[in-house]
This record gives sequence, structure tokens and C-alpha cells, in this order.
Amino acid sequence: MSFLDQIISRAKADKKTIILPESLELRTIQAAEKICGQDIANVIFIGNPDEIREKAKGYDISKVTIVDHLHAPELPGYIEQFTEMRKAKGMTLEKAAKTLQDPLHYACMMVKNGQADGMVAGAVHSTGDTLRPALQIIKTAPDAKVVSAFFVMVVPDCEYGKDGAFVFGDSGLVENPDANQLSEIAIASAKSFEQLVQGEPVVAMLSYSTKGSAKNPLVDKVIEATKLAQKKCPNLRLDGELQLDAALVDSVAKSKAPGSRVAGHANVLIFPDLNAGNIGYKLVQRLAKAEAYGPITQGLNRPVNDLSRGCSADDIVGVTAITCVQAQAKK
Repeated sequence: MSFLDQIISRAKADKKTIILPESLELRTIQAAEKICGQDIANVIFIGNPDEIREKAKGYDISKVTIVDHLHAPELPGYIEQFTEMRKAKGMTLEKAAKTLQDPLHYACMMVKNGQADGMVAGAVHSTGDTLRPALQIIKTAPDAKVVSAFFVMVVPDCEYGKDGAFVFGDSGLVENPDANQLSEIAIASAKSFEQLVQGEPVVAMLSYSTKGSAKNPLVDKVIEATKLAQKKCPNLRLDGELQLDAALVDSVAKSKAPGSRVAGHANVLIFPDLNAGNIGYKLVQRLAKAEAYGPITQGLNRPVNDLSRGCSADDIVGVTAITCVQAQAKK
């Protein structure tokens, strides 16, 4: 069974409710038909019911719940709640009413108030427009200090990782984390590996240096992040700084990092910045023909995930299933 098949099976076992607020986008409609047809999740659309049904002609969205957010009975209460939440930022009732006309903001209010378990968007919105409402409304989880993003990479015919499966972090959100942020990304990515891949995380803090082979502020950041993460989670198998070959290949690890309990066995790869993380996942995706699932957000109170604007309907189905599994863990 493939990684995605396992995720879909887990989503079905404890069905959650996910909002797909980009309800007039054809790929979203196609995805909703598949999600409901396969009984993966309950789906909510946000918007004008007549417009949505007109757009969805030819597709079965009979199991989708459509919320007309501009006329919903919860809207007045949400406007007051959002005003109170953002009053320190100058929010007024008038501004709140205008803001909540946006389906993504309204969807996040529904998730915050327990009317849904998560949200998936980004097919027609930028990452900023997708995640900003989540950061403002759903906010960072109590046990997290940084909201970051990762990819699950599944490499075919690969002897490394967990049967070729890895988590790459941060490969989608935090541009240039400092040492403390990098340590938090590493810890969160390890938890995400456990949650989604269901194996013991073995975390490599990546650099162009292995165990002092180079001296540079860029290396120093990774060394400091490693020390911080080890102090915060002493039982986590985490080590650095490691070059990629030392992190993955046992023979190289024995030469470059003898005695490391991570080197040669890593399945969670933590990149020093977004340049490295983004380049790294795309290289593996294209050259190794790997399946790339993400960017998946971690560190929020409830799961909200961002799609690529070039995504397919099947991509939306997959991210929705992943969001369901993340929501299951929030119990």
C-alpha cells in the first residue's frame, strides 16, 4: 500500500470535516466529488449556493455542505469575535464585517469554533493569502513556537529513509530561520514524521559541513540549532551538523561522523534555510521521480494546508486526506 493509500485509509477510519473554501474553482469541485465519493471526509464549501451549483453542473456534490457565509446565522457572532481577537491591531466591527466576506477568513473562523476540523486552500490563492487568516484566527498551537512547512517525500526503489519515505523541513514557509527557530522546525518535523509516516524519526540537521569540517556563521547556526533541539528533546534521535551524504549513507557516516546515532540513518532532513529546502525537495522530486506531498503546515492549533496553484484535483484529495490525519492527532 502506497503512502497516500495509507493516509486515505486512516482518514476514512475516523472521518473529519474539512473546508474547501475555493468553491468556484473546478479542481476543488472535482476533488470534492472524489473525497465524498470515496468517503474520505465531510466537505464544506463556502459561498453562494446557486453560483456553486451552477459551476458544479455535471459533478456530484450532493454530499457537500454549502455554507452561504454572507447570510449565515453565525456571521454576527463571528464579526464580534474577530473584532475582539484583533482589537489590539485596530480591528473594528466594520473592518471585521468586510474581512469575513472573504471565504478563507470565514472558513478559519469555522475551524476555530469547531464547526470544521481543518481547511485546505491555495489552488487560486497565494501562500500568504491562505496562511494569513490561519495565523490570525487559528493561531499557533500551545506546544509550538514556530509555524513551518514540510514535505513528505516518497522516493521509489530507495534504500534510505523509512522505505524511501522522508520528511523535508522547512521546504515551504520560513525563509531564513534563526538557530532557535531551526531547532523548533526540527522538533515539529520529527513529530510530523511520527504522525504521518508512522516510524521513529531520525533527524539530521543539514549543512555543507560535517562535525566541524568547515567554519562559517552559516555552519554555526546549524550547530547551535542542534544543541538547542537536543536540549529541548534529549530523547529524540537528532544530530548535526551533517552533510547530506553523511546523513544518509552508512559508509560515509562511519568516515565523517563516527559514533553518531543519526548519521547514515536519517529520515527527517532539516535544511538550514528555505533556499536549500525548496531546491532540495524539487531536485528529489524531479531527478529521483519522487512523490512530493506538501507543503504541509505544522505548528497551528488546527490544521490548515496550502496548495500549489498548479495543483490537480487529485493533489487536493491527497492534501485533504493528510489534513484529516493531522486533525485526528489534535484530539
